[in-house]
Amino acid sequence: MKQISRGEFIRLSGLTLAGALVSDVVFANDIFFDRNTDKEDIQLMKKLIFNNDAKVRAILNEKPADPNIRVSNFRLVANSITVMTASLLNPGSEYYKSGLVSEKLNRATGVLLKSQYADGTLDAGGNRQSPPDTAFILEYICPAAALLKREKQIDLTELRDKLKKFILNAGEAMTTGGVHTPNHRWVICAALSSINSLYPDARYIKRIDQWLAEGIYINKDGHYSERSGVYSAVIDKALITMSRELNRPELLEIVHKNLITYFYYTEPNGDLVTVDSKRQDQFMSLKVTRFYLQYRYMAIHSRNPIFAYMVNAIENLPEFTNDILSDSLAFFMENAALQKQIAVNGKVDDDFEKFFEISNLARIRRGKTSVTLFGGNDQPVQIVSGRSSNPNFLMYRKGNSILKYMRLSTSFFRMGYFSSNGIVKEGNKYILKEIKEADYYQPLAPEFRKADGDYKLSESLDGRFWNKMDFDSRIKSNVKKQITTIEITENNGALSLDFKVEGPPNVEVTIEMCFNEETTIKGDITEEKNNYFLKSGIGEIVMAGDTIQFGPGKCEHLNVENLDSEEYTYHQGTLRTSGKRIYITGFTPFHHKMNLF
Repeated sequence: MKQISRGEFIRLSGLTLAGALVSDVVFANDIFFDRNTDKEDIQLMKKLIFNNDAKVRAILNEKPADPNIRVSNFRLVANSITVMTASLLNPGSEYYKSGLVSEKLNRATGVLLKSQYADGTLDAGGNRQSPPDTAFILEYICPAAALLKREKQIDLTELRDKLKKFILNAGEAMTTGGVHTPNHRWVICAALSSINSLYPDARYIKRIDQWLAEGIYINKDGHYSERSGVYSAVIDKALITMSRELNRPELLEIVHKNLITYFYYTEPNGDLVTVDSKRQDQFMSLKVTRFYLQYRYMAIHSRNPIFAYMVNAIENLPEFTNDILSDSLAFFMENAALQKQIAVNGKVDDDFEKFFEISNLARIRRGKTSVTLFGGNDQPVQIVSGRSSNPNFLMYRKGNSILKYMRLSTSFFRMGYFSSNGIVKEGNKYILKEIKEADYYQPLAPEFRKADGDYKLSESLDGRFWNKMDFDSRIKSNVKKQITTIEITENNGALSLDFKVEGPPNVEVTIEMCFNEETTIKGDITEEKNNYFLKSGIGEIVMAGDTIQFGPGKCEHLNVENLDSEEYTYHQGTLRTSGKRIYITGFTPFHHKMNLF
């Protein structure tokens, strides 16, 4: 096995597809020509069949659905159809040509047809008659239909016809329907390309080209516009489908770039960094298993060692069986390329420092230590899907010990958590900075006064609240400003942190650290209402033999309520998560240096 040097590996991340690192026997200008042997990964296929059969067994043992209860999750139904079809048509399955499975498949397909609207759509959650959500269903149904189309069993004619009817009905929705979010466009395009492969129609290609004409956004950091692990996996899968079925290999260049980025975003235990997402996963825990089929396809297709490394890493995760082996057999059968052995060694040096300038996110790996720094929220910070608003500016891991996040909040006009306006990198130092401003207001000038006092309902100029005060017509006064600066210096995995909070005096400052629930805490700690305060010296948390140390501590107040800002607390909301929280507290003017190692 050839070991890639750290320098070579880091250079790789900034290269375009044409310059990607490949096997010695494959040149950069032809890496997308399929030069792999046809040797099948027999052991993997056996595992897929075994686990797919186990899921079929569970489906067959389920209680019959109550016909009076309306189905609300069609993805589960569609997934069951795909899983059962794979076992029904695979000679290695114990359910091969099973009449019982065939009967169950017919009933499940009937559920989809019964629920499908005249325009070809299905409902999904709050989305009514949704074209994009119907496209997500087609991700499962089209591969099942493709497998059945290859099979000539006469007793499967009814099932084939049902699936064809559902797909063609849905195709009408795909050719006319709209979308909500950026990724929906490519999911619909992938659905149309799959439908076209089954039942060709020029209208499908015309609609695909109409969406593609908008351009597929991917920035130099390797991120799609939503900067989301959930939807990056979705888009990569969609682009691979379009590339295969429409013969458009240029789409794989985009997938390549995104998958390189998600190598850096993957923790050793398979967790994905989500802090910078603009969608719901910015507060979710995700596993890299979502990208398995994408990494596997690209590893086989391009022979990129990084992708081979990721395939091997995912296959060794404990989640691999449930997330992949239990319901992916149909995709391997429909796309035989996935069945091949990966013909390149996946040895890479995962000791790195990578700064994503557009996202204002840094990822650092030093052996067992993993660091994430984030300062890239959308300004002004708003709590809504499509905008980045996560207050976690530092995440730190050392083996099993995990600092889930570090945050900073002050009582300055209850404006909540620190949210850096970007990151400035100077050598091995990262500088995060935020300026908060709060205003008071003068009386209205005579020309703006109303005798009945019925003024325009408007937002205050500092964005903190709304009132019938006609703020736009008032002069600001008594303006207060708070400047927070955090400097973080990394040295072989150890961090030195320098906090400065300047502005009005006697403002409470709180540094919040949240660790995994099972950790043991040591040090000069005081506990108040399940909150831990490091009073002085070095604190320590231990988890499964791995240790993180931090400090020195400081404890000048115990008020750690209402850290979130009034956007949350006015409605009794909170960003407080599960875990053990340790606090360092003080008052402005605040200057505190600490280490994390």
